[in-house]
Amino acid sequence: MADETTERIIRASEVGRYAFCARAWWLGAVEGRPSARWREMEAGEAAHRRHGRQVRVAALLTRLAWLLLFLAALAAIAALLRP
Repeated sequence: MADETTERIIRASEVGRYAFCARAWWLGAVEGRPSARWREMEAGEAAHRRHGRQVRVAALLTRLAWLLLFLAALAAIAALLRP
């Protein structure tokens, strides 16, 4: 088993940074130097957080819609079975 202190998550953005410029990736990931485009990176991270919230809300609303549809179907069946 690998030492937990050496394991880290590699994000898709990091792979993209490496594919775009391996040297820039190395300077940031290995040397710890900040990117010259830190403002753009922060804006991108904020956009991803907003999108993530929107996806969670959409999933919640979808579940709510299915629940309401199910309840409407039960009400329709109950109405049809009334004498």
